[in-house]
Amino acid sequence: MLIPDFQGRQELIDRVIEAKPEIISHNMETVRRISPLVRSAARYETSLEVLHRITQSGTTTKSGIMVGLGETPAEVEELMNDLRNAGCQILTIGQYLQPTHKHYPVAEYVTPAQFALYKQLDMEKGFTQVESAPLVRSSYHAEKSTQYIQNRMK
Repeated sequence: MLIPDFQGRQELIDRVIEAKPEIISHNMETVRRISPLVRSAARYETSLEVLHRITQSGTTTKSGIMVGLGETPAEVEELMNDLRNAGCQILTIGQYLQPTHKHYPVAEYVTPAQFALYKQLDMEKGFTQVESAPLVRSSYHAEKSTQYIQNRMK
C-alpha cells in the first residue's frame, strides 16, 4: 500500500497499519536539500517519522526516490542512511523525468553504472530488496516484494 505522509497525523498512519497490509510504502522522492523544492506539501523529517512508525508496528516498509534532480551521490547515501535508521527495508531508485515544462527540470541523466553503484551500496547498508535503474518507478516489480515477504513468513 502506497500512502502519503498524512501530515504526520499518527492516528491516520495507525489506521493504515491496523488494516495489516503486507507492505506499506511511503516515498521520500528525493534528498533532504532538494525535498522542499519538489515536495510542496511534505517534509523530509515527517516522511522519516512515518516510515519509522510503520517499522515499529512490525510491518515491512518501502520507499522510493528519484535521482537526476541535482543531488550528489553523498546526499543519496545520506538519504539511504536515514531510511535504514527509520527501519526501511525496501528501496526503489529511478530516474526523474520532467512531466511537463512547468515541473522541476531534470538536472542530469544518471548513468546505469551509477544506478548499479547505488544498488550495491543499498544492499551493503542492509536493505532487503533494492530496485535501482533508470526506468524503475515506485511500484516497480511490486509483486517481487510481496513474494519475498510471503516466503520470509513461511
